[in-house]
Amino acid sequence: MFFKFTRAIAIIKSEFTYKKIMAKANVIEAEGEVTEALPNTMFRVAVAPGQIPSIDEKKIVLCVLSGRMRIHYVRILPGDKVKIELTPYDLERGRITYRL
Repeated sequence: MFFKFTRAIAIIKSEFTYKKIMAKANVIEAEGEVTEALPNTMFRVAVAPGQIPSIDEKKIVLCVLSGRMRIHYVRILPGDKVKIELTPYDLERGRITYRL
């Protein structure tokens, strides 16, 4: 019984990692500069032309901090360079994942 139970846990864990990898596959990563700090850990980030596919002009994206950055109390100020993630479905909103 113990063997079957541990095998089931291994299968569940492998399915979870597969789903997590597949969820990250659709993400567009870009680099930008924080232009404005808003309440509730929201920021406006200016993304340079050519960073986002099919957009050839400077783009302003409304971004929130990722959970890991909130946990570790990473401070973001206007003027900081950051790495953001966007979904292909909404290029107006993003998630700040790394401060450069």
